[in-house]
Amino acid sequence: MSPFELVVQQLINGLSLGAIYALIALGYTMVYGIIELINFAHGDVFMVGSFVALLIAGGLGVTGTVSGPMVAVVMFVILVGSMLATGLLGMLIERAAYRPLRHAPRLAPLITAIGVSFILQNVVQLRAGPSPVSFPDVMPNPVILAGNVIISAKQLMIIFVSIAMMAGLQWFVLKTRLGRAMRATAQDRQAASLMGININSTIALTFFIGSALAGAGGFVFGVYYNSVWFINGYIAGLKAFTAAVLGGIGNIAGAMIGGVLIGLLEALSAQYVSERYVDAIVFAILILVLVFRPSGLLGQHLPESAG
Repeated sequence: MSPFELVVQQLINGLSLGAIYALIALGYTMVYGIIELINFAHGDVFMVGSFVALLIAGGLGVTGTVSGPMVAVVMFVILVGSMLATGLLGMLIERAAYRPLRHAPRLAPLITAIGVSFILQNVVQLRAGPSPVSFPDVMPNPVILAGNVIISAKQLMIIFVSIAMMAGLQWFVLKTRLGRAMRATAQDRQAASLMGININSTIALTFFIGSALAGAGGFVFGVYYNSVWFINGYIAGLKAFTAAVLGGIGNIAGAMIGGVLIGLLEALSAQYVSERYVDAIVFAILILVLVFRPSGLLGQHLPESAG
């Protein structure tokens, strides 16, 4: 493989990985945009999504590659089931853990989020065990060869799902009544309430959508890597948070861009530096962004919460 082909191959690998980070980062940025909370349990919601996908696959009797037209049906059922389950989980977390602390000092919900993260990790560990669990190789994975560059069907699936989810979210937020309610709540909760917007319902909807996207990320992660683990959400969540900060936390487009950039950085670092230093490089980028451009690449400055 020539040096140019090697770069192209790593860009494709990084784009696939970045698309997963972007799906998770969207949940961080949506929640922060509404209530200015860094939901550190969000990465573990992503992890739960991968295990829910595994349970649904088992319930459907899927133990290996599904062939023929049924593969699309099976993939769709698992994807939607994972998104619904994690979306409802996100609403439950918001209602039980965050809503009672909405007017508390900011440190209280932050500590609560970390506590919820540990709860989710330990529940899944007790249920699934401490070791990685195999995820069935649901879909066929033919490859496209461009010279020596390999593009797999799974990579194309991840990119397609991510772009579709992001485009759908952007349309929902900008074009629908509920999306306008979310934007109004993010700008000024008190004014939005006076205009007749149900703040509690809007925040719950935000958690549902963000968590559902994390569930979609958990599903494509399991399909891509054929393995899920209770600790996966911790590191993936931190990298997705880095992506959200890099793009501009509170900014949906920024979360997408940040996720892709982190994925590309990780793939190129693993190839040209060392796999051992990938995490150090990613989190060094987080520190540099926070020091030199805390508003992120897109530079969105959010107003202080009005309620």
